[in-house]
Amino acid sequence: MAGGGFCTLPNGSVVVAITLPSPKGGAAPGTPVRVLVHAANRPRALTRLRNAGLSAVYLRGNAEPPTPDEITAVLHHPDGLLWRARPERAQELWHPIRALLRPAQPVPAHGTA
Repeated sequence: MAGGGFCTLPNGSVVVAITLPSPKGGAAPGTPVRVLVHAANRPRALTRLRNAGLSAVYLRGNAEPPTPDEITAVLHHPDGLLWRARPERAQELWHPIRALLRPAQPVPAHGTA
């Protein structure tokens, strides 16, 4: 079950943070990821996640709201949609959502073109 929460900003917009199992692609399989999204309201934030490829995302409750550092990170990113592996490691940076959802690229054999 995904954990998450939201925070309403003074201008009325919201930042939603959700912890999900890692989809195929950016993070190691089985490693939970923390996804952040900034939007005008909670339904729009969840719609942004679904449109990005995370189709079965729901926010039930406010058990794990975004931290002030997470809010700052998502507000300063041009897409307003970020992720990083969890548990958060201080040395890991936030990644754009494209890096999480892109399919794994096969590595060509050496010497073939």
